[in-house]
Amino acid sequence: MPELPEVETISKDLNKKITGLKIRDFWTDWRKSLKLPKNIEQFKKEIKNRKILKVYRKGKNILINLTGNKLLLIHQKLTGHLLIGKWKVENEKGRVVSLIKGSLAEKVNSYIHSIFYLDNGWQLALSDLRKFAKLMVGDKKIIENLADLKNLGPDPLEITFLQFKEILKRKRGKIKSVLMDQTVLAGIGNIYSDEILWFSKINPFKMSEKLSEEELKKIYKYSRSTLKKAISLRGTSISDYRDPEGYAGGYDKIRKVYQRGNKPCFRCHNLIKRVKIGSRSAHFCPVCQSN
Repeated sequence: MPELPEVETISKDLNKKITGLKIRDFWTDWRKSLKLPKNIEQFKKEIKNRKILKVYRKGKNILINLTGNKLLLIHQKLTGHLLIGKWKVENEKGRVVSLIKGSLAEKVNSYIHSIFYLDNGWQLALSDLRKFAKLMVGDKKIIENLADLKNLGPDPLEITFLQFKEILKRKRGKIKSVLMDQTVLAGIGNIYSDEILWFSKINPFKMSEKLSEEELKKIYKYSRSTLKKAISLRGTSISDYRDPEGYAGGYDKIRKVYQRGNKPCFRCHNLIKRVKIGSRSAHFCPVCQSN
């Protein structure tokens, strides 16, 4: 699933590329992605002929301010990513063909299930292999008060260490799970929780309430530095994530521990271990991260 660096990359790119344009029409072959309103004609009515004022991120959500005080929320979920290009829909349930060659025509970018038609002739499309992504639009106050946004914790890049410390001390649980809890901190998922804990030399099973002041400082420090580095490299593309032009991010080329099970640790050369914490996988060095 795209995490904070990937969603930040997409939202910043889109803010530059589509702000000021109008949405002329909308198409989808997967109506289950429409969560609010669920009826496609009502959904179209909420967005058609509205100008895009701003694109920004909150947690893992992409938010698009529209004229008429409307807010469009897109959560890409597991395999979704937004692309800017031109496509031809051959029929209502048919194949969607990219009219632009190169990166946009690659297989990973070919699972187009929703298209926003823009007034400059270009399109904003959602490629989503697993079809878990969701779209919601409505009055800004209504969308902002949905649990999807209202229950999010603070952004890890926008809080002080004292705030971070208080947040983690209030939450009991394994630190890997706590970092991934979107009601605690918004935006960190499987990839970056593994990376942050590896840099911090902290075992993912360690209980958050037992972390020392020094350990909390390390997690805070490496949360910020790891996320900022990943943003600068435009995200991680081990799987489906691509930027709006269809290109892969670069962080996966320098990752230290995520999905490196049974490979040598970059610090001590012992083998990285892959385990389950709850229903999620965790990768860590049993020697470097023994505490």
